[in-house]
Amino acid sequence: MAPTDAHESATPSSLPTPSAQDQAPADAPGPVTPPTPSTAPARNQPPVPANTSESTTPPPTAPTSATPPASADAPEPTEPPTPTTAPNLPAPPTPLTTPTPPAAPTTTPVPLTTAADTSEPTTPPTPATAPTTPIPSASADAPKPTTPTPPSAPPAAPATPSAPPTAVAPADTPESAAQPTPPTSPTITISPALDATDRDRILHGTHHAPHSVLGAHLVPGGVAFRVFRPFALGVTVVAGQLKAELHDDGDGFFSGLVPLHGVPEYRLAVAYEGTVQEVEDAYRFLPALGDLDLHLIGEGRHEELWQALGARTMTHQGVTGTRFTVWAPNAQGVRLAGSFNFWDGTGAPLRSLGGTGVWELFMPGVGEGELYKFEITRPDGSKTMRADPMARRTEVPPATSSIVHASHYEWNDEEWLAQRAELPAHEAPLSIYELHLASWRPGLTYRQLAEQLPAYVKDLGFTHVEMMPVAEHPYGGSWGYQVTGFYAPTARLGTPDDFKFLVDTLHQAGIGVLMDWVPAHFPRDDWALAEFDGRPLYEHEDPLRAAHPDWGTLEFDFGRREVRNFLVANAVYWCEEFHIDGLRVDAVASMLYLDYSREPGQWTPNEHGGRENLDAVAFLQEMNATVYRRVPGVVTIAEESTAWDGVTRATHHIGPGGFGGLGFGLKWNMGWMHDSLDYMSHEPVHRKHHHSEMTFSMVYAYSENYVLPISHDEVVHGKRSLVSKMPGDWWQQRAGLRAYLAYMWAHPGKQLLFMGQEFAQGAEWSETHGPDWWLLDPAYGAEADHRGVRDLVRDLNTVYRHTPALWQLDTSPGGFQWITGDAAEDNVFAFLRYDTDGSPLLAVSNFSPVVRHDYRLGTPDDIPAWHETLNTDTARYGGSDITNPDPIKPEPQPWHGRPASIRVTLPPLATVWLRPA
Repeated sequence: MAPTDAHESATPSSLPTPSAQDQAPADAPGPVTPPTPSTAPARNQPPVPANTSESTTPPPTAPTSATPPASADAPEPTEPPTPTTAPNLPAPPTPLTTPTPPAAPTTTPVPLTTAADTSEPTTPPTPATAPTTPIPSASADAPKPTTPTPPSAPPAAPATPSAPPTAVAPADTPESAAQPTPPTSPTITISPALDATDRDRILHGTHHAPHSVLGAHLVPGGVAFRVFRPFALGVTVVAGQLKAELHDDGDGFFSGLVPLHGVPEYRLAVAYEGTVQEVEDAYRFLPALGDLDLHLIGEGRHEELWQALGARTMTHQGVTGTRFTVWAPNAQGVRLAGSFNFWDGTGAPLRSLGGTGVWELFMPGVGEGELYKFEITRPDGSKTMRADPMARRTEVPPATSSIVHASHYEWNDEEWLAQRAELPAHEAPLSIYELHLASWRPGLTYRQLAEQLPAYVKDLGFTHVEMMPVAEHPYGGSWGYQVTGFYAPTARLGTPDDFKFLVDTLHQAGIGVLMDWVPAHFPRDDWALAEFDGRPLYEHEDPLRAAHPDWGTLEFDFGRREVRNFLVANAVYWCEEFHIDGLRVDAVASMLYLDYSREPGQWTPNEHGGRENLDAVAFLQEMNATVYRRVPGVVTIAEESTAWDGVTRATHHIGPGGFGGLGFGLKWNMGWMHDSLDYMSHEPVHRKHHHSEMTFSMVYAYSENYVLPISHDEVVHGKRSLVSKMPGDWWQQRAGLRAYLAYMWAHPGKQLLFMGQEFAQGAEWSETHGPDWWLLDPAYGAEADHRGVRDLVRDLNTVYRHTPALWQLDTSPGGFQWITGDAAEDNVFAFLRYDTDGSPLLAVSNFSPVVRHDYRLGTPDDIPAWHETLNTDTARYGGSDITNPDPIKPEPQPWHGRPASIRVTLPPLATVWLRPA
């Protein structure tokens, strides 16, 4: 369907004499006279040359030529005035319709050329290399032409080669009438040039529908071609063997009206200084985004949003290129700038698709590796250059451009994916090694990390790694927690396919991959998400709710369906596209409460008068439900530090507070972490006064599915490393660390340990240099001390994975029993762990620096003997080697409320694990 044009209904009534500036260029073969501005000449009318009055007398020497019968939809021909001087031009070719013999000159501005003319001419044939001549174009403000008086006889074809016609008549020109019949209705013509309004909007980047005015459009009189190519010297339409040079309308606009029945497949030959480039016209393509995609985006339910928005390479209408789409509902206009157009988006405006706020442009010839950004015209008319929120690859920071990317990676982790869903995470062994990829071994790329990280983690026996945020972030000092590229792995370490290789390698080594994910907030960088299209879009429109009080960032507007869709799809994206096995969601508490870190008067209650952020609750429930439904075997983990009820409860189970569960699989036990570290920081002589800090965790241990985290947050910013938190001399510090780790591994809940703590690094972690690996250098004098702690961690994981009592019933009260939780004077804790078969493990921790011989502990009477499975005081770990080498048999003496008891030797600052012999 041809677009509506401001001049389509103009009816010519007279043909004014053109002015001097409207004449053909100086290098044209003859004095071709273009139509006057505002409207194109009517079809089947010859151009009116200068210095010629209207005449009805044909040249006496011109023979009469036969013309074909008119088609059913062709207008009745009119009798044009006869020029006194025929222009000296070669005979043009037949248009892209059924070949017909050349007819008398007309006013249709179609100077066309082809390699050869296949019609039967009444004049000598056109040379095979006929020059291309410009198509005159009318300007927007000229008077409308009038219909000339029909002549008494039609003009005849020239009799000699010296006066060929200026144009080939359309295929529907009558061929048999020697004297045309005057038309019964006026012929309609339009101007191919843009009107002033469209020109201005395109020039200023505020046109919402550039495809409706640029490109090729079927109009009365033929096909109007309109091209906007800033800095071009000329543009020629190339359709097969047909070529038609467009008129230069100024400011980079080119146009022409070609007498064709339909829009052909065509390309553009664009002339610049010193070169001519033949390219596709981006404005001849239909939208490359479907109605279903737009509907789902509008509903906020597009679970594969990355397939619809952003830059996507494809073949569209038989042409390879890249589709660019962006959500910017408040923009007046959007243009595309990149390395493919010298970062000048003037000639690449996008079109708005319906009422979804999505803008789209298919750019033929643009492929992988090209840099790009969106130039957005804000509601106030100002402009901003923005990175693509959906970019799947970015430049290496501090550069900020997005990069066109298509993945070619072939996965080899089918076996891992098939088995990971066999057990839910809270019923499976889960021992997590947390690391910061960029600083674990500084300078290594994703692929180089794949050569070292899987082997190291597997050797230590961890089941999973948890990577601090991988998504692109501008400031390395944020550790990745201020994200600007939510769909792109950081380019600091390689490409997205390189990151896939790292994940794949870990999976093949039997190691799961968790990733920190940050949907709570984003930074204020003016090239990223903040006021993306000139108004609050991803952030809340209320400044009090938009600004995060602690980090100087902006909080997402979880109540806007498109923003929720952006985040929910992002969670699915990492799990599906990168085979991530779980997401640790950062800063959940800051999302759940409207008054988080805010004083009275700085927040507004919800609709019920409460402080709960109902929008954030709905978002987290939707995210969890969607991820678990789409990607079986994954786990979501909440970093949530409050007593919010039901963090790991199913979303459809309503709790006492009236809310359904948030739907997470696991939650970080921040209370256990703070309490236990506080206890361990005290001198042993004072620990009896803080004994309850170690036992309180069991009061709420089964309210959620917990992870016990010793994370990066606990070993930075003056908090000291884990071993440095321990009081005493170097021996006591290492002994206290070993005892604490074994206590942690035995406590109900999964465990997480940050890199560097596995070998008792003494210094705090820094993202600039990473762990102190030199401590494990055999040339270092204290290497054995650090290696001993690492050997302990390896053994803890080995025994843990092979002892179901330590993980099978982590979330069930039936998996835990205190032996003694009140031995405050002794600094001793003892408890039993059970698996589903009732097989126990006895864990005993002595957090005082004295040996306790024959320490009596109550035990079940159905265990004939116990043997020591693990002792943190063993010499190979750096301890004093006080152990229980022989089986320990129960005595029939009741103790601690048990029918039997055993006597064991408790080493100083140590934890001992005993199992049935």
